[in-house]
Amino acid sequence: MPETIGYQEYVSLPMWGIDRLLAKSDSGARSSALDAKRIEELSGDRVRFEVVLSRTDRTRTLTLEAPIIRRTKIRPSHGEAQHRLVVAAELAVGGVNKVIEVSLVSRKRMICRMLLGRTALADDFLVDCGSRFLLSERRPATQPRQDPPAGG
Repeated sequence: MPETIGYQEYVSLPMWGIDRLLAKSDSGARSSALDAKRIEELSGDRVRFEVVLSRTDRTRTLTLEAPIIRRTKIRPSHGEAQHRLVVAAELAVGGVNKVIEVSLVSRKRMICRMLLGRTALADDFLVDCGSRFLLSERRPATQPRQDPPAGG
């Protein structure tokens, strides 16, 4: 039975030690996207990139390397096609853990650091577009922000 997810949730990417990344569920988007900067292709079909962990402080990043799963052309909502690298990431939200594909792109103008498209949502989630944080707790305003893991 699929879990009901809000249109915004805090998700984790456990493979990379990332906890509580704000994500938007978007069933209108086919693919998922992760806010990344300094994207650099490496030899051996690998990529080095920095995951941006905070909307308000783009210096809070975690540097990662991952195998490139594929290269794709995506037409975002503004209409101009973009070429992107796609990597695999383990997604954890609510009681669901699954490996999904995410494209790497700057989302600096967006509220959420991650977009969950319908291929990531399929089979495991139903989106309640009128609700937020059904599977994760919204962070209280007084709670201090978490620092990224050491070594990143």
